[in-house]
Amino acid sequence: MKLSLAGSVLFCAALTLPITLAADETRKPAGTAEKETVAAAAAKWAEAFSDEKPDRILALYDKEAVLWGTLSPKRRDSAEAIRDYMMTAFASLPGHKVSFGDQLIRIYGDTAINTGYYTFSFSKDGESKTLPARYSFVYVKRNGRWMIVDHHSSAVPAPPK
Repeated sequence: MKLSLAGSVLFCAALTLPITLAADETRKPAGTAEKETVAAAAAKWAEAFSDEKPDRILALYDKEAVLWGTLSPKRRDSAEAIRDYMMTAFASLPGHKVSFGDQLIRIYGDTAINTGYYTFSFSKDGESKTLPARYSFVYVKRNGRWMIVDHHSSAVPAPPK
Protein backbone atom coordinates (compact mmCIF):
# COMPACT_ATOMS: atom_id res chain seq x y z
CA MET A 1 0.00 0.00 0.00
CA LYS A 2 1.44 3.35 -1.04
CA LEU A 3 0.41 6.47 0.89
CA SER A 4 0.54 10.02 -0.37
CA LEU A 5 2.43 12.60 1.70
CA ALA A 6 -0.85 13.87 3.17
CA GLY A 7 -1.97 10.32 3.91
CA SER A 8 1.34 9.59 5.65
CA VAL A 9 1.02 12.69 7.82
CA LEU A 10 -2.56 11.77 8.79
CA PHE A 11 -1.51 8.18 9.52
CA CYS A 12 1.34 9.36 11.81
CA ALA A 13 -0.94 11.88 13.53
CA ALA A 14 -3.51 9.16 14.20
CA LEU A 15 -0.81 7.01 15.82
CA THR A 16 0.64 9.75 18.03
CA LEU A 17 -2.55 11.59 19.02
CA PRO A 18 -3.49 9.21 21.86
CA ILE A 19 0.04 9.48 23.30
CA THR A 20 -0.03 13.28 23.07
CA LEU A 21 -3.46 13.47 24.71
CA ALA A 22 -2.36 11.16 27.53
CA ALA A 23 0.71 13.31 28.19
CA ASP A 24 -1.43 16.47 28.23
CA GLU A 25 -3.69 14.92 30.89
CA THR A 26 -0.80 14.96 33.39
CA ARG A 27 -0.29 18.67 32.79
CA LYS A 28 -3.89 19.71 33.35
CA PRO A 29 -4.49 21.92 36.37
CA ALA A 30 -5.95 20.14 39.36
CA GLY A 31 -9.63 20.41 40.03
CA THR A 32 -11.23 22.68 42.56
CA ALA A 33 -11.88 19.86 45.03
CA GLU A 34 -8.20 18.91 45.20
CA LYS A 35 -7.16 22.55 45.61
CA GLU A 36 -9.64 22.81 48.48
CA THR A 37 -7.85 19.95 50.25
CA VAL A 38 -4.59 21.93 50.00
CA ALA A 39 -6.33 25.06 51.34
CA ALA A 40 -7.72 22.91 54.19
CA ALA A 41 -4.16 21.76 55.00
CA ALA A 42 -3.11 25.41 55.25
CA ALA A 43 -6.12 26.14 57.48
CA LYS A 44 -5.07 23.28 59.80
CA TRP A 45 -1.62 24.84 60.02
CA ALA A 46 -3.12 28.27 60.87
CA GLU A 47 -5.37 26.75 63.54
CA ALA A 48 -2.54 24.79 65.16
CA PHE A 49 -0.27 27.86 65.07
CA SER A 50 -2.92 30.17 66.53
CA ASP A 51 -3.71 27.62 69.28
CA GLU A 52 -0.01 27.18 70.17
CA LYS A 53 -0.09 23.45 69.46
CA PRO A 54 3.49 22.56 68.44
CA ASP A 55 2.74 18.82 68.21
CA ARG A 56 -0.21 19.49 65.89
CA ILE A 57 1.96 21.77 63.77
CA LEU A 58 4.81 19.23 63.60
CA ALA A 59 2.33 16.54 62.51
CA LEU A 60 1.66 18.65 59.39
CA TYR A 61 5.34 18.65 58.34
CA ASP A 62 7.04 15.76 56.56
CA LYS A 63 9.96 14.16 58.44
CA GLU A 64 12.36 15.77 55.92
CA ALA A 65 10.68 19.19 55.93
CA VAL A 66 12.54 22.48 55.77
CA LEU A 67 11.31 25.75 57.30
CA TRP A 68 12.64 29.22 56.58
CA GLY A 69 10.66 31.16 59.20
CA THR A 70 9.75 34.83 59.25
CA LEU A 71 11.43 35.36 62.63
CA SER A 72 14.63 33.40 62.08
CA PRO A 73 17.77 33.99 60.02
CA LYS A 74 18.51 30.26 59.76
CA ARG A 75 17.03 27.26 58.04
CA ARG A 76 15.20 24.70 60.20
CA ASP A 77 15.53 21.20 58.74
CA SER A 78 14.55 18.77 61.47
CA ALA A 79 11.47 18.21 63.61
CA GLU A 80 13.41 19.43 66.67
CA ALA A 81 14.52 22.61 64.89
CA ILE A 82 11.00 23.32 63.59
CA ARG A 83 9.58 22.78 67.09
CA ASP A 84 12.20 25.16 68.52
CA TYR A 85 11.25 27.78 65.92
CA MET A 86 7.54 27.47 66.73
CA MET A 87 8.12 27.76 70.48
CA THR A 88 10.23 30.88 69.89
CA ALA A 89 7.54 32.34 67.60
CA PHE A 90 4.83 31.68 70.22
CA ALA A 91 6.90 33.51 72.85
CA SER A 92 7.80 36.40 70.51
CA LEU A 93 4.22 37.01 69.37
CA PRO A 94 2.06 36.99 72.53
CA GLY A 95 -1.65 36.38 71.91
CA HIS A 96 -0.87 35.57 68.28
CA LYS A 97 -3.28 34.60 65.52
CA VAL A 98 -2.65 34.10 61.83
CA SER A 99 -5.06 34.69 58.98
CA PHE A 100 -4.52 33.79 55.35
CA GLY A 101 -5.12 36.24 52.54
CA ASP A 102 -5.05 35.38 48.87
CA GLN A 103 -3.76 31.87 48.14
CA LEU A 104 -2.46 30.65 44.79
CA ILE A 105 -2.62 26.85 44.82
CA ARG A 106 -1.10 24.73 42.07
CA ILE A 107 -1.01 20.95 42.01
CA TYR A 108 1.32 18.76 39.98
CA GLY A 109 0.52 15.12 40.65
CA ASP A 110 1.47 14.38 44.26
CA THR A 111 3.08 17.79 44.76
CA ALA A 112 1.24 21.00 45.60
CA ILE A 113 2.45 24.57 46.01
CA ASN A 114 0.47 27.12 47.99
CA THR A 115 1.82 30.65 47.69
CA GLY A 116 0.32 33.82 49.08
CA TYR A 117 0.28 36.05 52.08
CA TYR A 118 -0.81 35.78 55.67
CA THR A 119 -0.97 38.23 58.53
CA PHE A 120 0.16 37.53 62.06
CA SER A 121 -1.61 39.58 64.71
CA PHE A 122 -0.37 39.75 68.30
CA SER A 123 -0.12 41.99 71.37
CA LYS A 124 3.06 43.72 72.42
CA ASP A 125 3.24 46.01 75.44
CA GLY A 126 -0.57 46.08 75.59
CA GLU A 127 -0.82 47.21 71.97
CA SER A 128 -2.27 45.27 69.02
CA LYS A 129 0.26 44.71 66.26
CA THR A 130 0.31 42.98 62.90
CA LEU A 131 3.07 41.40 60.87
CA PRO A 132 2.15 40.88 57.22
CA ALA A 133 4.18 38.13 55.58
CA ARG A 134 4.53 36.21 52.33
CA TYR A 135 4.67 32.45 52.30
CA SER A 136 5.20 29.39 50.15
CA PHE A 137 4.17 25.94 51.32
CA VAL A 138 5.26 22.99 49.21
CA TYR A 139 3.34 19.81 49.95
CA VAL A 140 3.80 16.18 48.98
CA LYS A 141 0.91 13.78 49.25
CA ARG A 142 1.80 10.91 51.60
CA ASN A 143 -0.79 8.24 52.36
CA GLY A 144 -3.55 10.52 51.14
CA ARG A 145 -2.44 13.54 53.27
CA TRP A 146 -0.76 16.73 52.12
CA MET A 147 2.46 17.02 54.15
CA ILE A 148 4.58 20.18 54.20
CA VAL A 149 8.05 19.51 52.79
CA ASP A 150 9.13 23.12 52.37
CA HIS A 151 7.83 26.24 54.08
CA HIS A 152 9.24 29.68 53.43
CA SER A 153 7.93 32.80 55.11
CA SER A 154 9.20 36.36 55.04
CA ALA A 155 7.92 39.70 56.21
CA VAL A 156 6.40 41.86 53.49
CA PRO A 157 9.01 44.54 52.75
CA ALA A 158 8.16 48.20 53.06
CA PRO A 159 7.49 49.83 49.69
CA PRO A 160 10.42 51.75 48.20
CA LYS A 161 10.48 55.46 48.97
